[in-house]
Amino acid sequence: MEQADIFEVENGAGASQHRAQIVPVMVPVAVDKTYSYKVPQGFHLEPGTVVKVPLGGQLVIGAVWEGEADTSLDPKKLREIIHVYDCPPLSENIRRFVDWVAAWTLSPPGMVLRMVLRSEEALEPERPVPGVLWDGESEPDRITAARKAVLEIAANRMGWTKAALAEAAGVSTSVVDGLRKQGVLQDIEIASKPLPVPDPTRPGKQLTEQQREVSSILTQQIGQGFTAFLLDGVTGSGKTEVYFEAIAEALRQGQQALILLPEIALTAQLLERFEERFGTKPAEWHSKVPGRRRAQTWRGVASSEVKVVIGARSALFLPFKQLGFIVVDEEHDGAYKQDDRVPYNARDMAVVLGHISAFPVVLASATPTVESRINVEMGRYRLLSLPERASGAALPTLTSIDMRVDGPERGKWIAPQLMTRLRETLANGDQALLFLNRRGYAPLTLCRTCGHRFHCENCSAWLVEHRFKGKLVCHHCGYSQPTPPACPECGRADSLVACGPGVERVAEEVIDAFPEARVLVLSSDMGGGAERIAKEMKLVEDGEVDIVIGTQLVAKGHNFPQLTLVGVIDADLGLANGDPRAAEKTYQLMAQVTGRAGRIHGKGVGILQTYNPEQPVIRALLSGNPESFYAVETESRKNAALPPFGRLAALIISAEDRLWAEKYSRVLAQSAPACEQVTILGPAEAAMAQVRGRFRFRLLVMTRRAFDLQGFLRSWLQSAPPPTRGLRVQVDIDPQSFL
Repeated sequence: MEQADIFEVENGAGASQHRAQIVPVMVPVAVDKTYSYKVPQGFHLEPGTVVKVPLGGQLVIGAVWEGEADTSLDPKKLREIIHVYDCPPLSENIRRFVDWVAAWTLSPPGMVLRMVLRSEEALEPERPVPGVLWDGESEPDRITAARKAVLEIAANRMGWTKAALAEAAGVSTSVVDGLRKQGVLQDIEIASKPLPVPDPTRPGKQLTEQQREVSSILTQQIGQGFTAFLLDGVTGSGKTEVYFEAIAEALRQGQQALILLPEIALTAQLLERFEERFGTKPAEWHSKVPGRRRAQTWRGVASSEVKVVIGARSALFLPFKQLGFIVVDEEHDGAYKQDDRVPYNARDMAVVLGHISAFPVVLASATPTVESRINVEMGRYRLLSLPERASGAALPTLTSIDMRVDGPERGKWIAPQLMTRLRETLANGDQALLFLNRRGYAPLTLCRTCGHRFHCENCSAWLVEHRFKGKLVCHHCGYSQPTPPACPECGRADSLVACGPGVERVAEEVIDAFPEARVLVLSSDMGGGAERIAKEMKLVEDGEVDIVIGTQLVAKGHNFPQLTLVGVIDADLGLANGDPRAAEKTYQLMAQVTGRAGRIHGKGVGILQTYNPEQPVIRALLSGNPESFYAVETESRKNAALPPFGRLAALIISAEDRLWAEKYSRVLAQSAPACEQVTILGPAEAAMAQVRGRFRFRLLVMTRRAFDLQGFLRSWLQSAPPPTRGLRVQVDIDPQSFL
């Protein structure tokens, strides 16, 4: 790669007075080029240096990039870099990764860089924050219960921020302010404590023979260059303990490690297991981490002071200095795909980053994707298998209930057979889980008098009733309204009817049937966020809950020792859509959720309520033979030239005016270059025709695997009439959603 270009800047009456460096700077805007800026005197900036520059009428954060500055510009008219940040420059590997992701996703590289440079606070050295300290002797003029609570917490003579001390004592900040005014608490400045370094020498759990074999292969690969591994292990096989050993080896070699998770809710349990193994918790990176902690983690990653990060997909864009190992846990999960701004799949991009930076990557799952399994067959990935549970417990026994024959009475959702098994489970002192991948109380509310249906004002979606909150909610844009007492169209009171079940409605039925049971609803849209979910997961783990009713949140990675029965309320739910991966996703979800049963002591049972027990996915699950399902699914993909045997790209055209969106989508389709190797389907109105007030049309591009799809799309979009009048065109390479 070429270094930033340097040439003379004339100063004064045509006389060259000094040499000024001119550098290309990548800025976080939707353009496909860098801009040239003058470097302030006294600085010499290398590629990767993070800077603040003027752009139009605002100041933005960017980075000096590879390539040449634009020498055709008049140096006198060039604008100057405003500020050079005191942080490590972005490494060459990070810059190459940004360029690669941009080229693959057809996104402006500045928008990819924006995911790296997320916070200006993280770019400057950390500043102390105001805090308070108690000397252990000063007393207030009078003691109240609130003041006593504060002083008991502050007795450790450690500095506290005002908010943290108040929260820890369970009082308002005014109590802390009162103690400050009386001089009992002294004002100080607090610097954040460095995150403890995990100890790789601590002994881990005793591994089984299978686990030792797999962990040995992984640890030997650390520091030896790039290899992509598929760690295929049944639920409860101890995949986490295996990759912990590889992390320990990376730490011994002075490298950093990253564990990616699809859901924030999975973090708490993994943090505890990590702390048990390494003596301290790793750094966290996801949307719920406070800004100050995120800034500290970003700086620590860039300086290599932070050794291990557990995070959501965005953690992949942290500026690691010495990253030497990545784990993508639950690699099959669709949450790794980002659909807005830069549509990327963190699973695939993790493999790319490992290849660029020459370190191993592990994709772990009990139900790997068809793509990953085919990559093993083609020699791109190396397979590591854990076919048995670490506890020695047998996998759960799966049965089905034909709802056409043995379904529940009208207005109920749990079949009599499942109710009987619930009673037996509770009588044995065990836990049960009822799974329904549908949030809220009911997916549709209508008026029995006039037929009025409640729909979102901004999206082509029905409003979902959330009876616990007393609201009707859109799960696509977040719009909500209070549940009215009467129909807004005919005015009839008490005429609104909930149609179909959500987890809240199933919980209502369970509470009616088992009034003495401790029932818990686990769903991502309940109040309290990740902290509440972590606490409730802990309650289940400790046996403080008898029956759990949950969405897909409970299907991923959790270990509930006393759980022996899993009932799936609607096993057919995910099959009724146009997604070519619907069968695979349903199989994975059902296998994952039923795999929660009997993980420790065995004797687990999974019961699938279905209206089509002969459906291939249901048959494959009941047979306990995943290879048969994958063989059929692979052959189906191959015959249809679908991924991984072919390639797909979606073009989503949207506008606030439906007519304009439809018209431009047709113009765009007609301007496609003629190519026998490419099939273009559409335009067609999207399944979700309106989202957040914008009308949507889709084109689907299909081609063979080896075809240069990105090159074709670039040529097409460059030659097509540019979108106007608020039109947007989003390109989604390898789409996971077809809504």
